[in-house]
Amino acid sequence: METTLNTGVIIVAGGSGRRMGSTIPKQFLLLNGLPVLARTINRFAEALPGSPVAVVLPASQIDFWRSLSARFPVARHLLAVGGEERFHSVRAGLRSLLESGEGVEFVAVHDGVRPLASTEMILRTLECARTCGAAVPVVEATDSYRRITPDGSEIIDRRTLRRVQTPQIFRTDWLRKGYEQPYDPAFTDDASVVEQAGLPIALCEGEPANLKITTRYDLTVATALLDAQAADDAPETPAGHE
Repeated sequence: METTLNTGVIIVAGGSGRRMGSTIPKQFLLLNGLPVLARTINRFAEALPGSPVAVVLPASQIDFWRSLSARFPVARHLLAVGGEERFHSVRAGLRSLLESGEGVEFVAVHDGVRPLASTEMILRTLECARTCGAAVPVVEATDSYRRITPDGSEIIDRRTLRRVQTPQIFRTDWLRKGYEQPYDPAFTDDASVVEQAGLPIALCEGEPANLKITTRYDLTVATALLDAQAADDAPETPAGHE
């Protein structure tokens, strides 16, 4: 695989603790002893060593994060102040990366509360973006879905549906073109912004474990996944040495 040093990362972390039922924003909650946001940053530092990382936070959370992150092992990152909508926050993160002078050719945009994205998936998505210009990881729908209609509801063929994840990775000039557009409430993610600019989006394989931590249930699942991963990585104890 080509070097990853020409890839920048924008991590958007503007959530609150409302759905989590917490007074602390969900990105700052501890996940197995490390803030969720710190785990997310470190995942990208491991997958894309040396790549610049811009973390976008609301202005009111910047000082809190500086104080919190100083207490933990967190990879080096830039800080940018977010805007009213995710669109404005990503645009601020992109500006921060471009002004850093790193000269990135590709940009990965990721949710700050998706701390379990694997190195394999990040690199797989980057490889797809190198080939196609824009890549989005997705997973197949496993539940049944119904569309609400004026007369009630109707079934949707789940074979035609995919759940969209991040990181979404783009050529830098494509992402810049997308974010030169005015904000549209119809934008749901970065792919929709770039697509609106007339550029194609390729899909690649995501992973079910790349969950977005929004509720206490999600935090519990993420904890269990990390515990299982740690158990798998632990060296086996030789027989007779327990």
